[in-house]
Amino acid sequence: MDALRCSQEGRSVTTERECDQLLVERVQAGERQAFDLLVGKYQRRLMRLVSRLVHDPAEAEDVVQETFIKAYRALRHFRGDSAFYTWLYRIGINTAKNFLVTQGRRAPTSTEADAERAEAFDDADSLRDINTPESVLASKQIAFTVNAAMEALPLELRTAIVLREIEGLSYEEISEVMACPIGTVRSRIFRAREVIAEKLRPLLDLPVDKRR
Repeated sequence: MDALRCSQEGRSVTTERECDQLLVERVQAGERQAFDLLVGKYQRRLMRLVSRLVHDPAEAEDVVQETFIKAYRALRHFRGDSAFYTWLYRIGINTAKNFLVTQGRRAPTSTEADAERAEAFDDADSLRDINTPESVLASKQIAFTVNAAMEALPLELRTAIVLREIEGLSYEEISEVMACPIGTVRSRIFRAREVIAEKLRPLLDLPVDKRR
């Protein structure tokens, strides 16, 4: 988002949060185009998050659209006590949860994932600089295992680990998004990592050429 879009009446902004807050103020003043800028900025990130909770792409897209509608309607109450994106993520997660409840909390299913989704996990570090066919196969298998393990987690654990490892949020930000104490966030992330590590252990204990 360029400087012109994030300036108004001589005001200049230096951080993403300040930029978002200025856009929020413009929306609150009746400028719909400013909200379109926020949508453009966060649509892909929100879709990435929601897709981890709602697996069907069309349904995830519907949830994202509903999230932005809810956010637009509620934006007049936003006062900037938290960052806009943590507020938006909270709406998105709650909307996804409500959707899953209406669907009867269907059992999660595994989908094929590329190796990029495993990049955030330390266990994949040893594979990043190896390009042999065997290591590529192992990397894909590890990525698939990580993805499947994440999708099988209970929703609260999955949400916490996605916000931390995929979205890169701090514990404080996750606490705001999930509306729970930081200690609870740490516990959920620790438990999620334990489950994922347990699923990965059989792969990581084998030599590369044995990971078939």
